[in-house]
Amino acid sequence: MYLHHFGLTRLPFTKELPIEDLFPLASARELEVRLNHLLEMRGIGLVTGDVGSGKTTGTRRVVGALHTGRHRVFYVCLTTGNVMDLFKSIAWEMGLPTERSRAALHHRIKGEVARLCAEPRLRPVLVVDEAQHLRPDVLEDLRLLTNYEMDSLNRFCLILVGQAELRRRLAMAVHEALNQRIVMRYHLSGLSREELPDYLAHHLRLAGTELPVFEPAAVEALFGASSGLPRKVNALAHHAMLAAALAKSKTVTADHVGAAIPEVS
Repeated sequence: MYLHHFGLTRLPFTKELPIEDLFPLASARELEVRLNHLLEMRGIGLVTGDVGSGKTTGTRRVVGALHTGRHRVFYVCLTTGNVMDLFKSIAWEMGLPTERSRAALHHRIKGEVARLCAEPRLRPVLVVDEAQHLRPDVLEDLRLLTNYEMDSLNRFCLILVGQAELRRRLAMAVHEALNQRIVMRYHLSGLSREELPDYLAHHLRLAGTELPVFEPAAVEALFGASSGLPRKVNALAHHAMLAAALAKSKTVTADHVGAAIPEVS
C-alpha cells in the first residue's frame, strides 16, 4: 500500500472514522441546526441527498449525540418490504414483541410511544433510512403512526432519510397528506470546491502528515470527477495516492487522479 511511501500511520480516506473525527462540512453543520430544530418541534423531517453525499452519516451524527435521558432513538433501514415488515422492524428496535396482525403491531408501537412520552422530558425519535424504497402504503402508515389525539399533538419525531427521488415521490398527489405534515426539509449537497482542500488536509492530518500531498491541479481534478460527494472523493483520493506511490511520486497529480477514475467508475 502507500502508507510507508507517504509516511502515514493509517489509511487517510477510510470510512471507518470515528464520528468526532469527521470533517465539519458546511452542509452537515446546517443539517445539524435544522435537525435540532425539528427535534425541538417534534414532527416529520425529510433529509435527502445523492448517493455518497453523507446524509446517513450526518443524520446519525446528530441523533447519536442526543442525550439519552431526553431522547430515545430508534433507527430502521429495512424499507423494501410491506407495512408489516416495517412495523416489525420498529417493534424490534423498541424491544416489543412482534404481533401477527398489522393492527396489533400498530397499537403496540403507538402504546410504547405514549409510554415513553409519559416519562418527564423524554422524546422518542424514529429514523427511517433508505426511505426512497418505501412503498406508497408504507409511507401512508408511517404518517398515520404520527397521528395522536386528533392531530393536536406531536408525540414523537419521524426523520425520513433517502435519495433525491424521495422528495419527488412525496410531491405526488397520492402523498399530499404526508407532504403537508413535513416541517423540515434539507437536501445535502456534499463538499463545495472551496472546502475540498481543507477536507483532504484534514484526512491526511488524521493519518499522520501535514504535507500538501495533493497538487492544486489534482484537487481540481478530484472535484470535477466527484462533484464533491464525500464517498466518491474518498475513493478517488485513495486510488490516486496509490497511483502516485506506484509512480514513486511524493505528490498526487491530476494524472494520478485520472488514473484513479476507472477504479471507481
